[in-house]
Amino acid sequence: MLSDDAARHLASGGALPEAIADAMTENVIAIHGLPLSVALNFRVDGRDVIVPMAVEEPSVVAAASNAARMVRLSGGFFGEATEAVMTAQVQLDDVPDAHDAPARIAPHREALLAAANASIPAMVRRGGGARDLEVRVIDADEGLVVLHFHVAVGDAMGANVVDTVAEAVAPEVERILGGRVGLRILTNLPLRRMIRVRCEVGADALGGAELADGIARASRFASKDPFRAVTHNKGIMNGIDAAAVALGQDWRAIEAGAHAYAAFRGSYAPLATWTRTETGLVGELEMPLAVATAGGSTGVHPGVRAGLELLGRPSAGELAIILGAVGLASNLAALRALAGEGIQKGHMRLHARKHEAEAATTTSATATKRGEA
Repeated sequence: MLSDDAARHLASGGALPEAIADAMTENVIAIHGLPLSVALNFRVDGRDVIVPMAVEEPSVVAAASNAARMVRLSGGFFGEATEAVMTAQVQLDDVPDAHDAPARIAPHREALLAAANASIPAMVRRGGGARDLEVRVIDADEGLVVLHFHVAVGDAMGANVVDTVAEAVAPEVERILGGRVGLRILTNLPLRRMIRVRCEVGADALGGAELADGIARASRFASKDPFRAVTHNKGIMNGIDAAAVALGQDWRAIEAGAHAYAAFRGSYAPLATWTRTETGLVGELEMPLAVATAGGSTGVHPGVRAGLELLGRPSAGELAIILGAVGLASNLAALRALAGEGIQKGHMRLHARKHEAEAATTTSATATKRGEA
């Protein structure tokens, strides 16, 4: 499954070379490690995948793997991803007659899209580029208008691409509408870059009809109460973030987009729901998810490259669906524990392993100070 370089990197313990770390960011003084694990049993769109996960919290990997095993008995996870379209925002303040801004932009639409594409020729050559634009009048009285440029970015995350577009088109937008240009940057709420992941799981695989009923009730609770919904969604992000970190993704952007989308309809809601069926449950997850298999850390970090090899070198869309499946599995595992024995029993058993390791480390350090080791 791995190239020689990737196999050697993992066999050596996966340490990031200091020279690469120093090139990736600033003021580097050391390499900070996280356990690199693999989640097993995942079948996504008919293909078996081994999912790298980097996380310090006990039970996340085991829980996702166990839930994936249950779902696997019903065929696994199935998903779809929209085209990888990111959105650039161009803000203007003090626009005169701001309420007419959409009508004033309309005759210039094609010219503005052409200007956007002229600023990113390499992306256009790869089949990406500006797909659409829209005008949003945020506050007509204050003259606050925002233009959204929707740009297909292929297998890249796309932040640099759309930021380039925003800065390139801003002067012409200002000339057309008047006012003063403000911010020119992407939004991390990419509503045109969505995933939907679905699975079925049998009541027998879960441990019985009572557990299936309890999971459905817990899902309904999350749909009614934002205090529960945020913890419900945190369980989803346990899995997605761990895989995102292992695979060099911008997990801060993923988190921001996920929670913004959860609140987008006016009240905070769950990203995933579980519905009772005659035989078990159907789980469905929908969220924006911007990930990359090209650019950023994906070509620099040897561990990230190895992780993408383990996954079979997916496209960005395929990777987004896999991460969604991990999130849905993590959610199922948490709800099953909550509906059954409670979250603490298995969680604290794994926590005990960390405490044992901590005690061993402390004892070793004390012995070293005393000259005993």
